Amino acid sequence: MAGIYIHVPFCKQACHYCDFHFSTSLKNKAALIDALLLELEQRSDYLKTKEIQTIYFGGGTPSLLETEEIQQVLSKIRSLFDVDQNAEITLEANPDDLTISKIKSLKAAGINRLSIGIQSFYDEDLTDMNRAHNAEEAKVVVRNCLDQGFEHLSIDLIYGGTTLSDEHWIHNLETAFNSGINHLSAYSLTVEPKTALSNFIEKGKKAPLEDEKSIRHFEILKSMAKEHGFEHYEISNLAKPGHYSTHNTNYWKGEPYLGIGPSAHSFNGNSRQWNVRNNSQYINKIAEGFGYFEQEQLSASDQYNEYMMTALRTTWGVDFNRIQERFGTKLLTYLKKQILLITPSLIELTSDGFKLSPTGMNVADTVISECFFIEN
Repeated sequence: MAGIYIHVPFCKQACHYCDFHFSTSLKNKAALIDALLLELEQRSDYLKTKEIQTIYFGGGTPSLLETEEIQQVLSKIRSLFDVDQNAEITLEANPDDLTISKIKSLKAAGINRLSIGIQSFYDEDLTDMNRAHNAEEAKVVVRNCLDQGFEHLSIDLIYGGTTLSDEHWIHNLETAFNSGINHLSAYSLTVEPKTALSNFIEKGKKAPLEDEKSIRHFEILKSMAKEHGFEHYEISNLAKPGHYSTHNTNYWKGEPYLGIGPSAHSFNGNSRQWNVRNNSQYINKIAEGFGYFEQEQLSASDQYNEYMMTALRTTWGVDFNRIQERFGTKLLTYLKKQILLITPSLIELTSDGFKLSPTGMNVADTVISECFFIEN
């Protein structure tokens, strides 16, 4: 099975840490929706299978769309693809967009999973990140979504920021774990180039982030998640049993997906492509029918490296049998030699491969890079 990702490139305001593609102007929204529908038609044969298991509206802020616009996109997908009747259909949302009437209309439209960008339950953190909602709205919207029957509900939290103390991080997690949600995405705040946060730090307007705090907060996250019955199934994602994100799980397992919208990426197993990162150019190029994406053919070693990069972030880790079947004996032999060079405490052997240990999760990028195959 495969998935479809829809990138909605609009936001009310720019979060200081964000480097995703978006615009705070909605003047081209109608034209952008038309372009999304046209791209779906133009690329309906991209996937080897038309059986769709997941649909994911990301961004940007998809909750800025009218429910009728979301229905348009879903109807177009269903007209072009065979969508599983039990497909996971996720929409990312900000708390300030989710009125009770909006929550009801989204559910009626077929959205069966919400991912809410809360980030913190403290106003000082939200102000520091330039979020559009406040802490009280964050708490209320979770209750309202649950009350309206959203059984699959995820929230995002961010840790490691200069305004977030250890005590407040513990309280954020307690609030989340006790709220009734069944999925949590928790991200370490990072300084991305060309963001407002990067500019503030460079000019001395904000203190640099502390790696020690981020590591400390991650350890707190792992400990509290276990206490509350949440499984840490990917470095940044935790869920109660049976409530993993199917869309993201398929991505980490290397399943194919079609990305629609400006800056969206697609992957079919053998190649990767990405759309132009500009709304006006995207709209115009889609109308012309060409020139709106770049494509890269992936060599066997490229595909192997991508598998290592995603699989080692997960609780199921790397499968030696899959390495053998997909990439052959040469790369499997290479990997087994590389494993011997990794500090033993950073990995755990499984029945058919290996994964990161709890300690290894703290230095995941380093361990993953040790497993990469670099062609001479």
